[in-house]
Amino acid sequence: MPSYEIPFGDKAIHVPELPPLDPTLYWLSPQEAEFFKTAIGIDDDDELKAHILSVQEKTWKIAPYGCIYLFGFLRMALVHRPEYQEVIKIGRERENAIFLDIGCCLSTESRRVAADGWPARNIVASDLKQGERLDQLGFLELSHAFFRTSKETYPGHFIAGDALDPNVLTIVPPARGLVQAPLPDLSSLTALSPLHGHCSVINASAFFSCFTEEQQLHVARGLAGLLSPVPGSLITGCHPGGTVKGNYPHGCLDIKYDIFCHSPESWTELWDGTVFAKGEVKVTAHLREIPMPDKPILLLEWCVRRL
Repeated sequence: MPSYEIPFGDKAIHVPELPPLDPTLYWLSPQEAEFFKTAIGIDDDDELKAHILSVQEKTWKIAPYGCIYLFGFLRMALVHRPEYQEVIKIGRERENAIFLDIGCCLSTESRRVAADGWPARNIVASDLKQGERLDQLGFLELSHAFFRTSKETYPGHFIAGDALDPNVLTIVPPARGLVQAPLPDLSSLTALSPLHGHCSVINASAFFSCFTEEQQLHVARGLAGLLSPVPGSLITGCHPGGTVKGNYPHGCLDIKYDIFCHSPESWTELWDGTVFAKGEVKVTAHLREIPMPDKPILLLEWCVRRL
């Protein structure tokens, strides 16, 4: 039986054997069911469930994350954040606005953003490269399989790479004033760095929890360099947090590991005064308790807006 290494920041969590998937954990809210039926083109509930379980099984083999096992890839956290309508308004009204979905997994949230009015040709999704063997699929192919699309029928873009890799994302100061570099051809992108200063909205759902405290600061600086200087441009996200910043024990499927969690106060200080100059952005951050199979977790939901 093969063992697996789950990427986690600059290290990996060793999993000696993948547990079998549990289809009884599957559920959709009425709003989620409506979206997936329209986006995928399947009206029958049982047929939709069978399709989703099939995609889950394929994804589990190359990316055995808890969010795959627990069907977290079906949840669209961005839709429930207070800034969501602001996000969609930017996509509809701002010329050449770019939406970046970092740590996208199967790109569920960016697909929802496209369905709600953001031009798909101006959406970039990015995650780690998967499917090293020729017989394996990567996140791009799995997203197309999930939504039954192709690069011809869905014009969104995908960049495979590690945000800690300087060949993917170099660290530059936040853009100020007029961005001199022209908007790159999104269809030819192989790295995130050409997007410096061009991203109107960056979505980072369940992204920062993969990193240590030092790495979270590094990645925050990287995303800040990508953000457009136009007032109202924003970075939004959610991940486990704490009432006091520090390492907290977490676990999934009997796999135990620590996650570095910021508090709302320390997260605000990181962005306003460290990553950006003090007063250059407005940060909102709060904790919300989320029920989980083992025990509830505190979710840090946040938004960073350029002023």
